[in-house]
Amino acid sequence: MLKFLKNRLARAKGMDAEERACEFLLGLEFEIIERNFYSRFGEIDIIAIKEQVLHFIEVKSGMSFEPLYAITPQKMDKILKTSQFYLFKHRLDYQYCISAVIVRGNEIEFFENISLF
Repeated sequence: MLKFLKNRLARAKGMDAEERACEFLLGLEFEIIERNFYSRFGEIDIIAIKEQVLHFIEVKSGMSFEPLYAITPQKMDKILKTSQFYLFKHRLDYQYCISAVIVRGNEIEFFENISLF
């Protein structure tokens, strides 16, 4: 029962962070295309476009650790495979990158093209 409650709380926290990330991105003049896109390879939190570049965006939040470090090489691989599947499925031919939005309390940060790090 405790594990169920922890999972539910974590999911609610994640949804709140994603909602705040979307509001933040809209303020940066992104257009949100889709949220929580699932495939057999994984999930992408937010798919958005700005200046003809498609961004596959991972949202991470936390206060007691650096959330960006939670995007592991294994997670990057899943995001990349899922983004390629999304492009194939929708027959899109856009420039694209993998980006991140980090939510730390009231602070929100955007990292563009994290695959270069």
